Amino acid sequence: MKNDGVSEKSPYAGCAILIAALLVMVFLIGFSISVLFRQSNEIAKFTAEKPIVVEVEPLEDREAELNRLAEKLETFRLAVDDDESAAMELTAEEMNLAIAAYEPFKDFRGTLRVASITPGEIQLEISFQLNGRPRLAKEGEGGWITSDPRFLNGTMVAEPGLLNRELVLQLSDIEVPGKKVAPEFVAQMSPYRVAERYVGGEGIGGVMSKLTSVELGEGTVRFVKTAGVTPKDTVTNAQVDAASQRLFLFFGIAASLFLLFVAVVIFLGLRLKKRREAAVSGK
Repeated sequence: MKNDGVSEKSPYAGCAILIAALLVMVFLIGFSISVLFRQSNEIAKFTAEKPIVVEVEPLEDREAELNRLAEKLETFRLAVDDDESAAMELTAEEMNLAIAAYEPFKDFRGTLRVASITPGEIQLEISFQLNGRPRLAKEGEGGWITSDPRFLNGTMVAEPGLLNRELVLQLSDIEVPGKKVAPEFVAQMSPYRVAERYVGGEGIGGVMSKLTSVELGEGTVRFVKTAGVTPKDTVTNAQVDAASQRLFLFFGIAASLFLLFVAVVIFLGLRLKKRREAAVSGK
């Protein structure tokens, strides 16, 4: 009888491919879960179970300041809408006052406050809710997988910029008292889309989309609209993609090494099978 060995008719090659595909799928699922839990464990090191109280600027007996702020904002808005050159400087106190007084900023109340402004950076006191470590849902909780919230309580150090006609914050650090925030986490959060909720709308969104620059001064943030100038991004796509590229590179290397391991195992298996068939046919 003619021995075909590992031929096109042999089911072993097809089985090997199927096994390899299953192993790769199991690896990808396991690796993703492992990364998720490792990331959650790292985040837990610099986050807390409860939020801190971020001060909201008081409004009592401040009618004169509120009126000046309203006039400043409206003057700038009208100039921008008319496509005229204009600039507006806001202090930390004025921005905190706007957060406390204006409805569009209500989601920032108790979670974000401008602490200080220098020519090189703006510091923001924050208390942001994050997803904690995944766990099985308890009775009465929706779904079968959930997580307990964690809170990032500290100071965000950033520099404002423009990206796709949107005001964003390019983070340089997140300071948490007594703890070290992983640089990878800071990079992953940057640029932070602090004004994402206003994109595409009238009012704040319309003014923001026409800004040509955002500059830091001594104690002020300066918003600039230059007539006849098309807004350009000050945060590059490379900066946006830097953190995700590192993650995908790590994932790609791990997946490639695993695929190489699977290929070696299959190759050795095929050789062993061929030797056994040769030994049997030689008897």
